[in-house]
Amino acid sequence: MTVTHVQLISVPVSDQDRARDFYVDVLGFDLVRDNPMGPGGRWVQVAPKGATTSLTLVTWFPTMPPGSLKGLVLETDDLDGDVAALRGRGVVFADGGIQRAPWGRYATFDDPDGNGIVLQSTRA
Repeated sequence: MTVTHVQLISVPVSDQDRARDFYVDVLGFDLVRDNPMGPGGRWVQVAPKGATTSLTLVTWFPTMPPGSLKGLVLETDDLDGDVAALRGRGVVFADGGIQRAPWGRYATFDDPDGNGIVLQSTRA
């Protein structure tokens, strides 16, 4: 195999506009594409600034109901600052906020559809 990286992860959502606004306006991701796709469909793709892996906000997979993605892990160099900023934008964190683990620190929250996101810092 000559795989070089993960290019795309599908995130199941019920409303692409609402999801796009959350990932772009709340999380600060870049909007990579928002294009028509087939009859009545749309390709909405977002990514963290400078990332090689991006997310597509999908509504068309019957086996992936909105909110069924759990454990999308986002790495940050400033967990405390990012948690504070996201709280200021209305994000509610599970377990009250930042947790400690042997490998680092993390905070968990959901997108508007209930997809589970882990914001983590693995630096010491």
